[in-house]
Amino acid sequence: MDKDPKAKGSARSQVVDIARGAGGSSRIANMAELGRMAPDEMSERKILHSGMANKEVLNTFREIRTQLLRQSGGNNFVAMVTSLTAKAGSSFIATNLGAVLALDKTKTALIIDCNLYDSSLNNLLDVEPDYGLTDYLAEENLDINDIIYATGIPRLRVIPAGTHVEVGAEYFSSERMIRFLNDLKERYPDRFLILDVPPIGLWAEARILAELSDFAVLVVPYGKVTEAQVIAAVDAIGEEKLAGIIFNN
Repeated sequence: MDKDPKAKGSARSQVVDIARGAGGSSRIANMAELGRMAPDEMSERKILHSGMANKEVLNTFREIRTQLLRQSGGNNFVAMVTSLTAKAGSSFIATNLGAVLALDKTKTALIIDCNLYDSSLNNLLDVEPDYGLTDYLAEENLDINDIIYATGIPRLRVIPAGTHVEVGAEYFSSERMIRFLNDLKERYPDRFLILDVPPIGLWAEARILAELSDFAVLVVPYGKVTEAQVIAAVDAIGEEKLAGIIFNN
């Protein structure tokens, strides 16, 4: 069940207490969403929902979801979303990949903000957190439950970036980060993890996170990069992990 809100000033932003034990994943999937985001608000924030008018965009993300599920054999996965350059729209893609996964009532999605230097998920999902990912990685006393927040979207949760942004590469390459992702993935088979990652061409953190992910989605700003840049990014990710390239306007 959800804990009392820890995020001041927002009825929607709440720390989520993950149910443990038998039937835990079912309780997550059916968890009540206090302060549920209205469809009009989701449209205003450019977040996908089943009643949206632009079915072409919705179906595009459904196809991405289908491809990822096909490549994973239907099993849950860790998928990172990265880009070639800053401001290429990777956070938008990560948010909506999580949203389209959560449209399936048998699945839950958890977006993890790993973009420490240009975080935008707090704004997209109206989360005002006390703690986030880097706080958990830096402070042994914090529990995973302390950093998972409700979003107002059924079955979609978010882990914010946190307050420690100065040594991201060291945090992401730590044993605690590896255990963290494994625990999140293995505890519930219906949970799909989406990592919002800094540009692969600019930050070492993206390459580290590629090694920890099952798949990677590369966002390319249409008409703004060279073919050589795209090839270099694919090489950095590894062709075996590249699930697809999205050209974003």
